[in-house]
Amino acid sequence: MFETAELGRKVSKKEFDELEPELHTRLLAAQLAIRAANTPVIVLISGVEGASRGEVVNVLNKWLDARGVQTCAFWESSEEERDRPRFWRFWRVLPPRGTFAILFGSWYIDPIVEHAFRRIDRNAFEHELHRIAEFEQLLVDDGALIIKFWFHLSKEKQLERLNKDLAANIASPQIKLHSKHYDRFVEVSELAIRNTDVGHAPWHIIEATDKHYQQLTAGRILLDTLERHCSKTLAALPQSSPDVSEPDTDSTILDTVDLHLTMSDEDYEHSLSLYQEKLRRLTWQAKEQKRSTVLVFEGWDAAGKGGAIRRLIAGIDARLFRVISTSAPTDEEKAHHYLWRFWRHVPRAGHVTLYDRSWYGRVLVERVEGFAQRHEWQRAYQEINDFEEQLREHGVILCKFWLHISPEQQLQRFMARQEEEWKQYKLTEDDWRNRSHRKEYEVAVHDMVARTSTRTAPWTLVSANDKRVARISVLKTVCEELERELKSSSHQPGSPLESE
Repeated sequence: MFETAELGRKVSKKEFDELEPELHTRLLAAQLAIRAANTPVIVLISGVEGASRGEVVNVLNKWLDARGVQTCAFWESSEEERDRPRFWRFWRVLPPRGTFAILFGSWYIDPIVEHAFRRIDRNAFEHELHRIAEFEQLLVDDGALIIKFWFHLSKEKQLERLNKDLAANIASPQIKLHSKHYDRFVEVSELAIRNTDVGHAPWHIIEATDKHYQQLTAGRILLDTLERHCSKTLAALPQSSPDVSEPDTDSTILDTVDLHLTMSDEDYEHSLSLYQEKLRRLTWQAKEQKRSTVLVFEGWDAAGKGGAIRRLIAGIDARLFRVISTSAPTDEEKAHHYLWRFWRHVPRAGHVTLYDRSWYGRVLVERVEGFAQRHEWQRAYQEINDFEEQLREHGVILCKFWLHISPEQQLQRFMARQEEEWKQYKLTEDDWRNRSHRKEYEVAVHDMVARTSTRTAPWTLVSANDKRVARISVLKTVCEELERELKSSSHQPGSPLESE
């Protein structure tokens, strides 16, 4: 694979100086076209140690308008990053639509290095490559343009660079170490490139022996990719995949919820005190074990999500939790993939995040109200499952609740809100409109449960006609899940890379 990048190709300084001005000008024009096309561009800079990747990053920043470019280097992970799933650090720096992100290192560096030095086995390595492929597909499906560069040096040329750096007393520890394991590193890198070199995100292998050739080639590839992207006609929308199920309009999974359950005030107060005290103890235990918790709340308007959340946080020390209330996305959030705003709030190790409405809006309100096209919300099921799988692999304790009430109970609560002045702010025109689409939402909930209630991240359907029943059900479920996870698992937070 790398033989074509060991031919000793060169570009003279004179030729480089003659060609650079036009390349620079056209890159700026292409950058303006990308901004107009509202396309996020992700440029990955990877390769062997000593391949002058930093100089390439510098020249790309020189050629592009800095106002639309962010550059991020990924070296050692911080404590804040190690507290969360591995891809959290990459989601944070994804570029808004119409801008560029140059990623020095990217999501490839850890798997390659860890496998090259035999700190993870082949299965763990291939698992990471599969996750990377899914991540890049997710970004491309959302409209991103991914350009991947691999800068290569032969073994002899890397050794020459090392000796030159040693003589100048500037040799980095990385090049010293990697030069000793060159053959193994190249072997693993080739495997990574082969498994992730796909049409929508191909690799560009560039010889790095001569800096003028290296920089000019990278600039030309970048320019060609940008110009082709901006000039091509709009492709046909992808074909929608068939539904997992087409439920009978008169029968959905929600029909299995017993809405006649009730609870006396005396039983409620006793259970509330019992489970809140238990929850306080368990959340501190989770903090000691560095286990994060994510609680997701979905349900009908007026189903009591807020009340259930308030009873939960009353049993958690205020230093340990955060409630994220999800409403219509802001302009900043709309400039990113829909999961971006949820990845940002994934809790640190030992902390709890409660999502009052969540990423499931993509397959509920956005589906029913037409804010997402069919192919967009249909592919979201797999994207969501992958997101939650990453949370669980990192050791995050995850509970998902759908609070279910009857249409009659919902109307009764709407009327109560309308009549009581201090509750009127809770009732909006959107609530009434959503109620008129009840049947469509029931089908959407049915599909949501069918496609995303997995063994490691199941849905809990909560009977919520009686608020007391709902609150205790939620509290009890959270306590039982925390107890089970903390007792039966010795899992330490970390991705497969960190836990092998």
